[in-house]
Amino acid sequence: QVQLVESGGGLLQAGDSLSLSCTSSGRATSTWVMGWFRQAPGKEREFVAAISWSGSSTHYADSVKGRFTISRDNAKNTIYLQMSSLKPEDTAVYYCATSLGSTIWTMTIPRNVDNWGQGTRVFVSS
Repeated sequence: QVQLVESGGGLLQAGDSLSLSCTSSGRATSTWVMGWFRQAPGKEREFVAAISWSGSSTHYADSVKGRFTISRDNAKNTIYLQMSSLKPEDTAVYYCATSLGSTIWTMTIPRNVDNWGQGTRVFVSS
């Protein structure tokens, strides 16, 4: 099994920046696609970003493109989500995700995800 632990959430103001981290343990995930999802209160979980095992390919939701950057450090079994120009609509619980065999495109669908972290809360005030 894979364990994913997110960190870095917090209370921000619109326009602020924040970086989230997710460290994996258990099965080696250095060759797996990994991603970030988020779930706002009363809404379904939605895809945010995904990154290939090498880090050379990334994919973003339109709502965060140009503002968020996903990266990974396989030596540390960690992925990151650098968020800038935060908006109140970015308020959500952010989840780290991974699945064996996923691509950065199939990772966009929550039901394709086998492993989830516990989530970290991000609140952006206006």
